[in-house]
Amino acid sequence: MKVLIADDSSIMRQRLTQRIDELQCVDTLFEACDFDQTIKGLTDIRPHVLILDIRMPGGSGIDVLKTIAIDTRPQVVIVFTNYAYTQYFDRCMKLGADYFFDKSADIEKLVEVIRTCRLLPETQGVQKT
Repeated sequence: MKVLIADDSSIMRQRLTQRIDELQCVDTLFEACDFDQTIKGLTDIRPHVLILDIRMPGGSGIDVLKTIAIDTRPQVVIVFTNYAYTQYFDRCMKLGADYFFDKSADIEKLVEVIRTCRLLPETQGVQKT
């Protein structure tokens, strides 16, 4: 499984990389630090899972959700943010996020989602167990 971590904080990208790299189901991790790198990564890398921060230079995670084309949409989109407010949750879910987690409390939930997701080989979507 390929995972793209899109977050402007190098510390957070490093922390997530360390935690996710331990999972046997993940064979490749990529990083993006801003809107443009995220869009380029989605197009070039075609990750199965996108972990997306809301606030990034050059455009927000919400802008990324608006921009993702059907053919470049990862099977699992996880918003991982310090801005875990209802209005952001509602907006992200409406725009196609599968999960919405708070950085200060939910890293274990994020890791568990990746650990337990089963990617569908030919269709978009995820089977959640």
